[in-house]
This record gives sequence, structure tokens and C-alpha cells, in this order.
Amino acid sequence: MGKLICDSTASSPVIPWRDPTTTPSSDLVDQASVPPPTPETTWESVPGLEDQQKRHLTRLYNKGVLWKHPEDKNLNIVFRLMHGGEVEADGNCLFTAARKSMGVETAARELRIRTVRRFVEDLGSVDGETKRFIESAIRHMYSPDLKSGWGIHVVQEVKLLAKKQDREGLDSAIDELVQIGMQRELAAESIYKERCIAVDDGPSWAKYMSVSGSPHDEYDIINMQYTEDGLLTVDENRDGRAAAFGDDIAIECLATEFKREIFVVQAHGSDAMVDEENCVFFLPHRPRSEICEPPFFLFMKGTGWCGAGADHYEPLIAHRSMVVSQEKVALVL
Repeated sequence: MGKLICDSTASSPVIPWRDPTTTPSSDLVDQASVPPPTPETTWESVPGLEDQQKRHLTRLYNKGVLWKHPEDKNLNIVFRLMHGGEVEADGNCLFTAARKSMGVETAARELRIRTVRRFVEDLGSVDGETKRFIESAIRHMYSPDLKSGWGIHVVQEVKLLAKKQDREGLDSAIDELVQIGMQRELAAESIYKERCIAVDDGPSWAKYMSVSGSPHDEYDIINMQYTEDGLLTVDENRDGRAAAFGDDIAIECLATEFKREIFVVQAHGSDAMVDEENCVFFLPHRPRSEICEPPFFLFMKGTGWCGAGADHYEPLIAHRSMVVSQEKVALVL
């Protein structure tokens, strides 16, 4: 699963639909004329999509999207985007989808580890202002100020990290409060806030994003949900299977690790109150380093407006298309 926020430090601006005729077709260079493959799975057969999403995505596949290297003006490629199949919604879908989109053998858990390692190394090399900006975004996502934000969100979440080896002691402390008459969820909230690690800075983000829902993880994720009236629920994650959902920061680190742009293709349904021409967005994530290879693409079925509603990554398989004039492509990235 995944989490996108409108003001993340790692997310680049949304690319809207742009008229490809605004740039001369002479910008296209020769590339391998590969006939478009016959898709194993058409967009019409992908579950969970509304008709307007299917039509728009089919049009993107038929016409292709043009990617231009941001620095090498001689490198332009037309891609046809096919759905790469469903992946398990276990919290690791960003990394599971990424490995399939890239066509690499690296396991999803290893991609997660490499992403976290890249974050830690990069955070150590940025200036103080950039570090404060990144950590402000982390707090916004995982330790929000519950005194504000209610004009946008109905429910806000707070993430905490509990060491697996401490769970028995935490349970005992909670039980002691229950024994003296405190409601179970309020007792859990009190103990977890007092004794667990808040995800509110770079080091705690690295610990959080390392959690894959495996018995080998050092930490369990505790998730507390709040409404404007106060505590709603506490997910104590007793089986330790909850994984850290990939966020915009993780995507940028993944892009940097592989020196490739990553485009998240987000398709919104009727609940987003957008028309068919504007129901699909390409959200670009550029690496902090140089770009050495063509981009890869991930797919999100949006469940609401403002970016925060998208909830699951799936792979997109990008096939290089046969050469066409720029005026004929569906979108210029």
C-alpha cells in the first residue's frame, strides 16, 4: 500500500494532460522501431476500474507516451503502458510493484532495505534547511499536529514503533491501567505514546520504512487513528504483520538508488469529481542523482481527490513503441 501527500518533499508537481503539438515533432530522434506488443491483459479487463478510467488508459496505451531525457535532448522514447498484474496488498506493494516494473530479480524486501539505506546516506549529506524540510514532511505524514488539519481530513493517523522484544512489557503496563478502571484503548494510547518511538524525524523514518511485516523486523508498527473529537481506534498489530507503506520519500530514494525517474500513474474514478479527460495523472519522481536509464512506471487506482486517497501500487510494464510523430502520442511527459 502507499501514501501520497500533496506537500511531500519528495513529490514533484503533477503533470497534467498537455497538447503534444506545442513542441515540434523534429524533437523526436530515431529509436528502435519495435511493433507494439499484444497486451496479455487489456485495460478493459483490469479489476477495480470505472469505464472512464479504462477508456483513458486504453487511449494512453494505443497512442503511447513520450518521455524526454531532462538533460540529453537526443534521448526521447515513446512508451506503451500495460498493466503488469495485481500484487498483494500487504504493505510491501511499492517494492513488489517496482521490481516487476523494472524487471529485476531483487526481492521486494531487499529493495526496501536499499531504499532505506539510500535515504540515510542522502540525509547525512544534505544541508540543515533541506533536512528540516524533509523531517517536517515526515511529521506531517506520521506524527501530525492533531490540533489542525481537520478541514482536510476526517481521520488522521499517528504511527509509533514498538520494539518486538518490548511487547510483553507494554502489554503488562496497559493491563495495569485497565485494572484500575481505564478504558483499554485509552490505556494503550497512553502507554504507547509514553514508551514507543514516534515517526517524526529522519532516523525514526528509516526505522519505520524498514518494517516489512516480517518476524525478522526489529519493530512493530502501532497505528492510532483520531477524529476531531479524539481517539478513534488503536491498531496494536499484535501479529506483527503490518508493513510500512511506501511514501513519496521512499519513491524518490528508490529513484535515486537506480538513477531512474519513476512516474506514478494515478487514475481517479467518479468520486474524484473530474471528467474523463482529466482522470489520469502522471506524478514524476526524479532521482537526486543523474539519470542513467529510462524511467519506470507504477500504477495507482485513486479512491479520492487530493492525492492522499490513492492506496495501492501496481506494476506497469513499459514497452518501447515504434516511432511515431510527436503529434500522435497521447501525452508528453
